[in-house]
Amino acid sequence: MDTVRIPNEATYTPVSLTDVAIAAPLLSRLVLGATLPGVALQTAAMVMYAGSAFQDWVERQGIRKVEFLAEYGSDVNHMEEMPRALREAELHVIARRLNEGYTSERLPMAELAVLVDRHLTDYIASVTDQRVETSTAVRDFTLARFLFPFALGAADILSGDVAIFRDTGVFEPHVVAHEFVHRKGYFRELEAQGLAYLALMASGEPMLVQSALCERLHRHIRALEGDDETGFERRVRSISLRPELETELLRLKPEKSTLSAPLIDAMRNLYDLRMRLTGQNGLSDYDVGFTNFLYTFERSSTSRQRAPALIPLPERRE
Repeated sequence: MDTVRIPNEATYTPVSLTDVAIAAPLLSRLVLGATLPGVALQTAAMVMYAGSAFQDWVERQGIRKVEFLAEYGSDVNHMEEMPRALREAELHVIARRLNEGYTSERLPMAELAVLVDRHLTDYIASVTDQRVETSTAVRDFTLARFLFPFALGAADILSGDVAIFRDTGVFEPHVVAHEFVHRKGYFRELEAQGLAYLALMASGEPMLVQSALCERLHRHIRALEGDDETGFERRVRSISLRPELETELLRLKPEKSTLSAPLIDAMRNLYDLRMRLTGQNGLSDYDVGFTNFLYTFERSSTSRQRAPALIPLPERRE
């Protein structure tokens, strides 16, 4: 098995290089009363950013990507629509499995990132026969947090920078895995959702499996209820989740911002357009697309990979 190592040098700087490039002139003006020092710092940051991004781009040319349609019988352009009745029934199936396998285990971000990356790297290697090794650094802040306030995290495809914007509890392993898939060279959101889910399910780690199932549950509810806050809460309370998980899920219910709603709507529309221009189906790939992808994969008769059982099969007796 060959190995591709992506340097991701930009991820190891104390502050995001793009943040430095954006903020340096303004801060220089405010603190020193002059823009020249800030411009000099901005230029240095951009040179470092460009050098790191170029190094990563060169190494990424050697990556052997997962062929989604061949491996899973489904990709961003080939998915069956999951019937609404099946979505509703699956909510209860997932909730039952989550209740039975609940774990309260949590890890500090640095440890979690290493664990998630190891399982993600192993899983992708099991499909492509190639290890893609990348940084496990995670930031807790970048200016993208203000540009995309509806997002839980962000990944800079060029530099590999990953930031997680807030504590997401049981969802955190999946959020980290999703952003790390981008770091490994996959820019489509559906691909990030799918590989993150499948890697965590394959890990066998209760905390990681729980996170993957919670993400699937959450996305089913979003597919059913959209941005309806009341409908989302009603749906969550109807599936008899144990209180710890119900509380975690309700933290992700859609909420209208009274402070910057027009800005949020504008950024969502811009992000949706960006996704469509890059061959994706828009923001729906996060929930409708992701769950349709899994539904199609699990029904496929042509996929090379075997779908993980949503309900654990009984152990085989010899």
